[in-house]
Amino acid sequence: MIHCGKKYSCAGFACILIFASILLCSWKDPQLQINITRKIFPQAANASPADQLCRGKPARNVITALKDNRTFIIAPYFDDRESKVTRVIGIVHHEDVKQLYCWFCCQPDGKIYVAKAKIDVQSDRFGFPYGAADIICLEPESCDPTHVSIHQSPRGNIDQLPRFEIKNRKAEASSVDFTVCISAMFGNYNNVLQFIQSMEMYKILGAQKVMIYKNNCSHLMEKVLKFYAEEGTVEIIPWPIDSHFKVSSKWHFSMDAKDIGYYGQITALNDCIYRNMQRSKFVVLNDADEIILPLKHPDWKTMMSSLQEQNPGTGIFLFENHIFPETISTHVFNISAWNTVPGVNILQHVHREPDRKGVFNPRKMIIDPRKVIQTSVHSVLLAYGNSVNVPMDVALVYHCREPLQGNLPRESLIRDTTLWRYNSSLIMNVNKVLYQTVL
Repeated sequence: MIHCGKKYSCAGFACILIFASILLCSWKDPQLQINITRKIFPQAANASPADQLCRGKPARNVITALKDNRTFIIAPYFDDRESKVTRVIGIVHHEDVKQLYCWFCCQPDGKIYVAKAKIDVQSDRFGFPYGAADIICLEPESCDPTHVSIHQSPRGNIDQLPRFEIKNRKAEASSVDFTVCISAMFGNYNNVLQFIQSMEMYKILGAQKVMIYKNNCSHLMEKVLKFYAEEGTVEIIPWPIDSHFKVSSKWHFSMDAKDIGYYGQITALNDCIYRNMQRSKFVVLNDADEIILPLKHPDWKTMMSSLQEQNPGTGIFLFENHIFPETISTHVFNISAWNTVPGVNILQHVHREPDRKGVFNPRKMIIDPRKVIQTSVHSVLLAYGNSVNVPMDVALVYHCREPLQGNLPRESLIRDTTLWRYNSSLIMNVNKVLYQTVL
């Protein structure tokens, strides 16, 4: 009989005996040992062997601030197109961030290898103090790192640093032909009807995936996004950039002197390209109120096949943006059920503004992601191979928005009903979505 002087010490002794018994049983029964690990350390049980070996705090957010509060990490990607490097997509202060290091977790032993990073702040910063940046580190030849931490010094405590999984480590075959990248959704976005119409047009034209970097939107828009996410068309990337910066909704610092422009759009676009580098044959870079509209072909696949045949070695195709002002409408396709839905009905806007003398029409792009190194909004900054401006008689960007030439009379606009070629499929598909979400 065991005698206990105090009930607490007795209880503690009993616990020790029970735990010792469990350990003894688990030593005899390996399956029991696995089950105990799962109960006591559920995260460790679900983690991969590399996760268990690599130290540091796993990064949980899409945007992770480092301790200097001048460097913000989005995600690291393996890039072996020239040499074996990890390319970290991030945002940095263009003056204050001078030095960074990659702390690689090497496999198969979890050893740490530290490499000095090259910090490449992208040229299209438009005067804002913070800009999109590539933080590039040459990987060690002796290991295949699965995770990396970014730090201002080659010395420190790895356990205190955020740890990021290096994406694109394993080569994969492209699973889709076209992915559309939309960034960023902000300003309590509520243009529901036009968004659904754009989504259905993307699908008609050949998109299988749409990536949306979402800052915020209306409650009604949330319902629509949930529908498309459950359908498998949309992948939503949370984009809480205003939690870290004073954010401008303008593209240039002179218009709105904040930390970063247009909700970090350029960083999101670069991340979207690398995120889809192995998953998608082509990536389409445009806004939710824009549609790259073929004029000579029925869809993107046949158009891109023709363009690639005519332009061998080209990976960047640029399409002229043309404004179809939402202030000029036609009574055709005035569908009564749609009138209760907030947003623009693009089928009623088929008059485009003429070109302005001496004014360059901005362009949006369809790219081969494996041939792009860095992108801006209207052009690629660094790439392998050539870029081509697609003639307007082949395709244009249908951009239905507020006018840029608001004083022009209706008769000065150009009637362009290309969009109506898709009207029956578009109306049917939009109705299906509306009746499952909004109506």
